[in-house]
Amino acid sequence: MKQVFLVKHSKGALGLRLFGLGPNLKPTQGLLKLQKFLHRNAFWAKDRTINELRKCLANSDIVISIWSHNEPVGFGRGLSDGVYRGVLWDIVIDQNHQGKGYGKMIVKNLLESKQIRNTKKIYLMTTCKKMFYSQIDFKEVSSQSLLVREI
Repeated sequence: MKQVFLVKHSKGALGLRLFGLGPNLKPTQGLLKLQKFLHRNAFWAKDRTINELRKCLANSDIVISIWSHNEPVGFGRGLSDGVYRGVLWDIVIDQNHQGKGYGKMIVKNLLESKQIRNTKKIYLMTTCKKMFYSQIDFKEVSSQSLLVREI
């Protein structure tokens, strides 16, 4: 069985973003691997460039990744004001590693992070994993509408 590493990146994921560090702070071309991982496993992230990923990570309060050897198999990130509102973003598990508890592990670590744990309301959006998130106490809300402005 392959060893799996959960990495709690520092705010802005500096090592991953600038140096491509993976598990145990070893250079692994991590950012390039993250880009390819997202491209393979999330239809909504297929066109993300390396520069966009750098900026996205730099502005994230908490970043969690899961690695099997030197390949990412899970990823998620979050933003929060630390009091009223937080959002979980980009929670992705490799298609070949789903059903192993990695998604729950990522969400649990995001929710328990000092940046998010005391936030009164946590939001997330999903296109096809509503049942998964309902298992970990997220509820569909009909009293609010999702509005989007794209540029």
